[in-house]
Amino acid sequence: MRLEFINRIMVGDVLAKSILTSDGKILLRSGVSLTETYIEKLKELDVYYVYVEDDRLDDIYIEDEKLNELKRSTMKNMATIVKNLTNNSKVNLKDSLSRVEELMEYIIEMGDVNKSLHDIKTHDNYTYMHSIDTGIMAAFIGMNMKLSKEELRNLGVGAILHDIGKVKVKSDIINKNGALTEEELTEIKRHPIYGAEILKKNIYIPDAVINAVLQHHERIDGLGYPYGLEGNQISRLAKIVCICDVYDAVSSDRSYRKKFSPNEAYELVLSGNGSMFDESIVKIFKDTFAVYPLGCCLKLSNGVEGYVINQNKGFPDRPILRVLYDSETRKPIPFYEINLLEHTNITVVDTV
Repeated sequence: MRLEFINRIMVGDVLAKSILTSDGKILLRSGVSLTETYIEKLKELDVYYVYVEDDRLDDIYIEDEKLNELKRSTMKNMATIVKNLTNNSKVNLKDSLSRVEELMEYIIEMGDVNKSLHDIKTHDNYTYMHSIDTGIMAAFIGMNMKLSKEELRNLGVGAILHDIGKVKVKSDIINKNGALTEEELTEIKRHPIYGAEILKKNIYIPDAVINAVLQHHERIDGLGYPYGLEGNQISRLAKIVCICDVYDAVSSDRSYRKKFSPNEAYELVLSGNGSMFDESIVKIFKDTFAVYPLGCCLKLSNGVEGYVINQNKGFPDRPILRVLYDSETRKPIPFYEINLLEHTNITVVDTV
């Protein structure tokens, strides 16, 4: 399969990864042939890229049905939690979070970083997809930090619930298309406090989870919020959630700004090393995640365009590419591969 920007999708391309609604239902199932109507509808939903099938890239397979089912049920439960909290209804978080914990257990036991991330976000499902992706990223970092199973479970739950306090912030502030006033910004910065207050009402929620939610916007240099904590005053789990939250958020288009390119998002994390983010966790981040996802198309400094088919461990920005067509005529050619680790004179110019 290949990952294509929506404007490059052709009528007849076959969807290779299902797209979900905000409550975990399947909006468009993998295997469907994309019509002009489907493509236009996806554009209306602010879908910027999709995975499509391609026989020349059939060794790239990132679907994981068990994982997808767990994500769907987690999104459904998240939607229920948010609905009940918004309506001030009683929420049994213990039951609702059972699927969240099951998702984390699966990631810990079976997770493949290349199959677990890069779900298709729409303006409808963004909030829950962002929360789930933040939780999954955090779990992979936690595993590489050799955290215990209990710590990993708490980390995943805290990461997935990190923005739960936003249910107490007016929706017109959350969804405002433009700069926030000082008063609105002050209110939005209270969402970690609101989140912690919600979770404290449930005896079932460990303090480690509550602190991850409360402190996920704190910075190592003390310039974060809501309390301006610094260094070791911030819990280790909150430090992990902070990196994953920022990286996933800037990697997605929003109504008020365009997303960062993959290398810009990655560089933002690296540039925050020692100021925004804990240095030891940034190092683990670099060892865990690659810059460019499998299946995406990159334009190189020599004018060639190719699709990422593999990563070089320890070199997150130097993947292996497969070239399928002439970059000028876009006519198919006998494909060949370029390992950027072996061609240091060639650089990535852009994603296309």
